[in-house]
Amino acid sequence: MSKGGFVYIVTNLNHSTLYTGVTSDLISRTIQHREKHFPNSFTAKYKCCKLVYYKAFGHIESAIEEEKRIKGGSRAKKIELIESMNPDWEDLYNHIKDW
Repeated sequence: MSKGGFVYIVTNLNHSTLYTGVTSDLISRTIQHREKHFPNSFTAKYKCCKLVYYKAFGHIESAIEEEKRIKGGSRAKKIELIESMNPDWEDLYNHIKDW
């Protein structure tokens, strides 16, 4: 049985760094970024804790494919993707925390 997944983008407060990731549990993963659960990680080092984009997939393999596609794109393409869903760069954690 295949489990679903999410591809997501987090950023820091001034939006200078973007991190694209994939997870099967978006709420828990976002909390890990916010709490710097892995203190030596890229996201902890660059203070990426603001969820600005996510997309759900029925199969984790599809989410992984999308993550690779996004990571292979330019910063401009990532910004375009974020702004297509979240033009004001809101912290979307506030929208998902009560799922």
